[in-house]
Amino acid sequence: MDLILAVDLRNGVVVHGTAGARSTYRPLDWGLARTADPNAHLRAIRPRHLYIADLDRIGGTVGHGEVIAGLARGVKTCYVDAGYRSAAECRGVRGYIPVLATETASRALGDCPGGVLSIDCRDGRVIPGDEDPVSYLEEIRHLDLAGHLYLDLGSVGTERGLDPSLLNRLREASDRFLLYGGGVRSPFDLDRLVESGFDGAIVGTAVHRGSIPLDAIRRGTWS
Repeated sequence: MDLILAVDLRNGVVVHGTAGARSTYRPLDWGLARTADPNAHLRAIRPRHLYIADLDRIGGTVGHGEVIAGLARGVKTCYVDAGYRSAAECRGVRGYIPVLATETASRALGDCPGGVLSIDCRDGRVIPGDEDPVSYLEEIRHLDLAGHLYLDLGSVGTERGLDPSLLNRLREASDRFLLYGGGVRSPFDLDRLVESGFDGAIVGTAVHRGSIPLDAIRRGTWS
């Protein structure tokens, strides 16, 4: 299973927060990298795989396009949620894997063979439509996508842990490369994801707090 480092960007720096309350996010200068400068941050951690959320673009303002392009060149795989509003917008992306999120695209979905669809959830329901995530996955299975991501926004930064029964249901509903993000807190959680058949896990807080080994992030794999 791929192990992917999460990096949130806002106002030119790497930030950290909990439960998706983005107005409370603060510069991440206390973890493994003692700087919130994006380039220096990545040089210190040296991940193999990267997931970037451009919070400014997600919020509808000017984003970090040039910075993200540079960061993407320094890793093997880079997934980017830049607040895309439609599948058509994603299809023109080059240099990294675009992540089309339900939070910003809502129902403006469609085929994007090179992109990943992020099923953004809070309290177990897809946002903004309040659907069951498993039913939602079954509904969109016909779309031509490189993969699916289940992102528990309410658990981001909390190290809340996982629901094993949900993991199995998500895996059964998705016939694509499947990622999980939000609340992953330990090697035990990573083992659960492997056992459930997930192809990748997005982690952040647990790495900075030492719960997940840095060398695993640098290898980019967990098995």
